[in-house]
Amino acid sequence: MDGMLSQEEINVLMSGLTEDVATPSPSTEELAPEKKDVLGEISNICMGTAATTLYSLVNQKVVISTPKVDCCTWDDLAKEYALPCVFINIAYVDGIQGNNLLVLMEKDVKIITDLMMGGDGTNLVDTLTDLHLSAICEAMNQMMGSAATSMSSMLNRKIDISPPEAERLELGIDKGSSLIDRFQGKSFVKVSLKMEIGDLVDSNIMQLYPIDFANELYEVFSSSISGATESVTPEPQPQVTQQPQAAPQPQPMTASPQMQPVMGQPQMQGGQVPFGYAPQMQNVNVQPVQFQSFTSNVNPITQQENIDLIMDVPLEVTVELGRTKKSIKEILEFAPGTIVELDKLAGEPIDVLVNGKMVAKGEVVVIEESFGIRITDIVRTKMI
Repeated sequence: MDGMLSQEEINVLMSGLTEDVATPSPSTEELAPEKKDVLGEISNICMGTAATTLYSLVNQKVVISTPKVDCCTWDDLAKEYALPCVFINIAYVDGIQGNNLLVLMEKDVKIITDLMMGGDGTNLVDTLTDLHLSAICEAMNQMMGSAATSMSSMLNRKIDISPPEAERLELGIDKGSSLIDRFQGKSFVKVSLKMEIGDLVDSNIMQLYPIDFANELYEVFSSSISGATESVTPEPQPQVTQQPQAAPQPQPMTASPQMQPVMGQPQMQGGQVPFGYAPQMQNVNVQPVQFQSFTSNVNPITQQENIDLIMDVPLEVTVELGRTKKSIKEILEFAPGTIVELDKLAGEPIDVLVNGKMVAKGEVVVIEESFGIRITDIVRTKMI
């Protein structure tokens, strides 16, 4: 042996070294069970309020089930939901700082927007347009706004969100969106809920939280709970040792000042009176009270009112040309040049309101370059 390694020995050593330094597969970061419980409770309360708001928008019964919380990666999510989805970004700007994504199936979004526009939920379009994305953003803005109100009362601080942003993406294919950049290549929290809308929707929705935002929610919730517990915990009262009291000595029964013996009343030794003896009542002069008679010489109609005290109170004056009602579908179809018909006839006097109450009628005039109102009639109200 000359101390040199053969080529076969070198290959064996290199292969063993390669096996030792192989990169392990990344593992999914997990949340502690108590953190999952807190996030599930927050989501349960918020989505319950959001379901009530969605009911008022679509006029259909909305049921959202108890949430299920776990951690996953973007690749796991793409394998589970291969269909196109609509991602709605919810940004918290006051009270807490962070973002989460609300994920809805594309078909569910089509049904919800059709119901919002006055349809029956069956007239679905082939492709989502900007109009549909704007409609679902408005629905989510109201839903998550009410959810933020519930979260405010739960966390004892004001919570506010910015207007949501919506985008249609296909999981596993579209990877360049700014909405999902913070979720790719790392673990995040997925809150799954089952949503039912009448007989039209029986599907799943998801809320995605970054791990750091989920931890912040847990810390805020824990601090609010601990603060509430401290505020209601009574302070321990010092123990007071009662001193034994001496038994009271019996006092002899003596006559009170009102029971002083009078002439003819039997007396006993020491100023005492016999038990059960009723003292004689003294004569008291009692007569009915006399009240001064009042004469009403004030006439409330002719009385001078001191109206100068309220002369400087500002009142809001509104001139109402007319009113009408439109559905959401008709409002979304507004464009420059759209004519909106009011409930007033042409030439009919317009109403003048003070603090919302009609006080006069008038006609529109032009004063130089401004509009004005010429009062033509004062609305008379019956004086009580």
